[in-house]
Amino acid sequence: MTRRILINILAPFLAVLLAFSVGAIVIYILGENPLFVYKILLINSVTKVDGWGYVLFNATPLIFSGLAVALAFKGGLFNIGVEGQIYIGAFACAWFGITFNVHPLIGIPLGLLFAMIFGGLWGLIAGYLKARFGAHEVINTIMLNFIAIALTNYLVNNPFKEPGQINPIPQTKELFSGSIIPRVHPLFNKLGINLSPSVPLNYTFFIAILFCVIVWYFLERTKWGYEIKAVGLNPRASRYGGINPNYIIILVMFLSGALGGLAGVNDVMGYRHRFLDGFSRGTGFTGIAVALLGKNNPVGIVLASILFGILDRGALAMDVFTNTPRELIRVIQAIIIIFVAIGNELIFRLLQRLERESE
Repeated sequence: MTRRILINILAPFLAVLLAFSVGAIVIYILGENPLFVYKILLINSVTKVDGWGYVLFNATPLIFSGLAVALAFKGGLFNIGVEGQIYIGAFACAWFGITFNVHPLIGIPLGLLFAMIFGGLWGLIAGYLKARFGAHEVINTIMLNFIAIALTNYLVNNPFKEPGQINPIPQTKELFSGSIIPRVHPLFNKLGINLSPSVPLNYTFFIAILFCVIVWYFLERTKWGYEIKAVGLNPRASRYGGINPNYIIILVMFLSGALGGLAGVNDVMGYRHRFLDGFSRGTGFTGIAVALLGKNNPVGIVLASILFGILDRGALAMDVFTNTPRELIRVIQAIIIIFVAIGNELIFRLLQRLERESE
């Protein structure tokens, strides 16, 4: 229990603290006051209701992508293809939304289902190649990222491009109203929380929290979850225990891809109400950082996503009100992951040393 607490709580906390310390040194070298810059970052992120609205909006796709990466990790797989699965899932739900004009009680669930199915099928390709031919999922998912981005780029630039569009970035036409996920400001205002209608936070955030619960229950309380973790820990031993590792590999990559596909719903169905070319900007890759910082635990993934949402929201204010470039936030995010990896190993070795000394 002590080891688990130290590794799962102390290591990420120290990683974040050290990353901000390194960021402070960089800010100082750039000629700015680190305390002033971090104050600007926090004031525009967590001291205002609208700021929190943007933070949770930014965190929503990260929760899905973090869950996608974490589920693959649990099965002993490294899904770097979440970015491509996001694009495929997003375009699938956009296609449904611009094709079928149905009631929201039907349109929203089906839009989510389309995103899950097509994102899952895209992940299934890498899973099948891994199970059937032993092809490494890292290479396959990286290549599938390029294919997914190029494929959706072609579709949104040609057959599904909005006629007479003004936006210089290619996009589809707007979704029918039945496939649009509403924003949460009316609910918040009824609860006495004055959230501006311009804040794009929508009910996809609550859907993401729901899927955190579903993933936790699936992994901890079901037979499939047990088998996934068993294969992830030791494929050979799990085979002797009657588990088919190849089946689990395919299942894990499909489910991971399905979660990745849902990460595009926030933008397509909840924000722009259309598919915009190049909308993701690395959400799938950031999901890897979220999963690592969150220790592949749904609660940790939510907290890590909110932290990254704070950084993303504060980066804009930092860029506007100081001379510190917003790209520094990406540097801090990367340093956090480096320190998480280092911290895990250091704490693990320290605990081993303490155990040997106690004996």
